[in-house]
Amino acid sequence: MSEIKARGELSMLKLTVPLAMEQVFRILIASVDTFMLSSFSEKAVAGVGVVAQWSFFLNILFSVIVTGTTIVLAQYLGAEKSDDELNSVAQSSTVMVTLISIIMTAVVLIFTKPLLNCYTLETEVRQSANDYFIIYGGICAFFCAFSLLQSGILRSYGYTKEALYVTIIANLVNVIGNAISIYGDRIGLPVFGVKGVAWSSGISMIVSCILLQVIIMSKKDIKFNLRKLFSVNVKYYKIILNVGVPTAGESLSYNTAQIFSMAMITTLGTCAMNAQIYTQTIIRFAYAIAIAMSSATQIKVGYLVGAHQSDVAYRKVYRYWIASVGFSLSLVAVCNLIKTPVISLFTQNPETAALVVSLLLVSFYIEFGRTMNLIFIGALKGSGDVMFPVLYGIVSMWAIIVGLGAFLGLGLKLGIVGFWLATGTEETTRGIVMFFRWKSKRWQRHALV
Repeated sequence: MSEIKARGELSMLKLTVPLAMEQVFRILIASVDTFMLSSFSEKAVAGVGVVAQWSFFLNILFSVIVTGTTIVLAQYLGAEKSDDELNSVAQSSTVMVTLISIIMTAVVLIFTKPLLNCYTLETEVRQSANDYFIIYGGICAFFCAFSLLQSGILRSYGYTKEALYVTIIANLVNVIGNAISIYGDRIGLPVFGVKGVAWSSGISMIVSCILLQVIIMSKKDIKFNLRKLFSVNVKYYKIILNVGVPTAGESLSYNTAQIFSMAMITTLGTCAMNAQIYTQTIIRFAYAIAIAMSSATQIKVGYLVGAHQSDVAYRKVYRYWIASVGFSLSLVAVCNLIKTPVISLFTQNPETAALVVSLLLVSFYIEFGRTMNLIFIGALKGSGDVMFPVLYGIVSMWAIIVGLGAFLGLGLKLGIVGFWLATGTEETTRGIVMFFRWKSKRWQRHALV
């Protein structure tokens, strides 16, 4: 059996389990920061939470290249393209990621303070946000971007376990760095606080880059040669961008809408902000399975479409969706069952805790819709059908997340619960639309090969 055929026949379980575990450990990097900072200062938590969305915004810019690369590679592998073509895809994506990260570093260093002036923040919250974003979002931007690209390339070739192992090691580095930064005074070291936490997250990404590159170089079937980077035919840049720009546009629009929503939530006070951050930290683990299955679905559909087996892909995606919904909602239920001890790990503030309880209940509504979204949009992306999800998503997100959120949260005085109900409505309605898009089979016209 050829390597290409073997990849195409990888089971969803073998793809999804490592991807799910990798997603959990990636989430842990941010979650550990939140958890450990909560014992240091709740205002520090609020500050990091404000810029966390902007850090994610930068990752979306990088994902323009990463997502385009993984989709193109999956279809090229399915179609058994030549080694030179596969290498050219990896090389062109490396050049673009490097250039974008350099530009973003400069933007963060110059514009962070003006950006934070747009928020209603206490002085300590503002300083924490500034310190964290300058270090992690700015200085360490290249390492965050390149590690995402390296992981994407490994996943495209079917090496999901290797990416998982590196993520685990990076998390251990992050936890150790956080412990030294926050609890250093217990062993005679200075307390570095938010700055130390930001540096430990950045250093974990540097370690990740080194390890991932060693693994990539050890895999003979992965075509990723860093020599003669700037001699790649311009057509590969165009192919990646043609897929990556609209694909990432959906995530970019979603995150921008969430940033506007967060700006409105900041007017509700620090308790509401912390409730949002703590609930997101808890519930991220519930949708890690759906995110992993979405990534696996994208890879599988890419292989199958590249190999001209669209009918097989059509049938399998429905099974992936049903399984994903079951897993996600079960995990939301678990989060709700153990909410009291979990919330107490983050805060002792009764007002904040009560808000978290309410948001965890709303999460059932959000995660049902989000799971449908993730699976069917992942399938559409893998097939090459990227414009429809983006164009529909932009209208849906701004009309419902921002518009309906402002109406429910501020107009009807439902507070942060209103904003979360709006998000759930957007996720569910968009998920239904993407379901019917897949059912229509119009995506079959958009194969790259």
